[in-house]
Amino acid sequence: MSQLEINEVFNASRVLKDVARHTSLIPSSKINPDVDVWLKAENLQLTGSFKLRGAYYKISQLTDEEKKRGVIACSAGNHAQGVALGATRNGIKSLICLPAGAPISKVEATKNYGAEVCLVPGVYDDAYAKALELRDKHGYTFVHPFDDPKVIAGQGTIGLEILEDMPDVEAVVVPIGGGGLIAGIAFTLKTLRPHIKIYGVQSVGAPSMVQSLIEHKRQHLNQVGTIADGICVKEPGETTFDICSKYVDEVVTVTDDEIAAAILALIENHKLVAEGAGAVAVAAVMFNKIPVKGKKTVCVVSGGNIDVSTLNRVITRGLVKSGRNHTFIIDLPDKPGQLSGVLGVVAEAGGNVISVNHERINTSSEITGCTIRMELETRDHEHINEIKNKLQEAGFRVVNN
Repeated sequence: MSQLEINEVFNASRVLKDVARHTSLIPSSKINPDVDVWLKAENLQLTGSFKLRGAYYKISQLTDEEKKRGVIACSAGNHAQGVALGATRNGIKSLICLPAGAPISKVEATKNYGAEVCLVPGVYDDAYAKALELRDKHGYTFVHPFDDPKVIAGQGTIGLEILEDMPDVEAVVVPIGGGGLIAGIAFTLKTLRPHIKIYGVQSVGAPSMVQSLIEHKRQHLNQVGTIADGICVKEPGETTFDICSKYVDEVVTVTDDEIAAAILALIENHKLVAEGAGAVAVAAVMFNKIPVKGKKTVCVVSGGNIDVSTLNRVITRGLVKSGRNHTFIIDLPDKPGQLSGVLGVVAEAGGNVISVNHERINTSSEITGCTIRMELETRDHEHINEIKNKLQEAGFRVVNN
């Protein structure tokens, strides 16, 4: 804790003034009608993520000898791009260790910013171990993605921008992986405005900070898995855990389906593309995971570097979660006119048919029956229930919920 001072955050702000964008606060009345929501659009930052701030500031503060040796980092993708850009702009060699499963778009972007890439089997923690091995072998200067006071100070400049743009902010919701982003924002805001509530959000599949705060000591998870690859971290940092323990009011989790719904909402309502990690704060507010009803609340959309193929799958999941897409399974007598009757009910109820699959051989139906699997575009969950009720009133047997 003693390693981080508020003056460091202000110094980082001066260094980053001509490097990082002062990203906008965007009002969002549709995320949750009971909350005064604003989006801190760090997905529109250079490199597509907030990570540029901490990485660049850390590199800018290296000694000439450290710069001469070059830098090494490990990352799920976004920190990699920040380090690559920061090193290239300062004329420094950079080597980045990435998990082998990192999205191709992030790997290629890292190379395009001028870094050499080393792909490591496993997740972030495996890449971290490899980076330390190479650091010790070749003498590189290691740029930690989150557990470093100067990196944390760089991320804290987001807090300064929020206060500058919205002095009366009441709550700030922040994604958590290793904890560097929330540590910087929480330290900055609580130091300058102690009354502001700070909420952290993790994925259900990678709740390392949640578990650590419950146990009052850092916990190492044996296994993690989530569509939010940017926050898929097995263990929080030592410094970040200490700061979160003191300054963060609560940390909650969201599911992958909730994250997908949040990504979809950002695309539809604001034409903003967020990656999984970037959308978790929005998901927490959308699904009422935190007590911010009636409060002026900023959700940090931390990044937008999502692979296109992943985005396609996420949109599909988001449509289902938000009730915009539903598959009905209906048992019918196998005789003429039955399918026509089903489609007539659906049309009258305002459903739009995407696909229909007719199955005669199905052990769950009568010998003389058949099963219809029908995918529909719907308005919301209420509309789904309306269609289901109308089908049942018409005498059709809907066998799924």
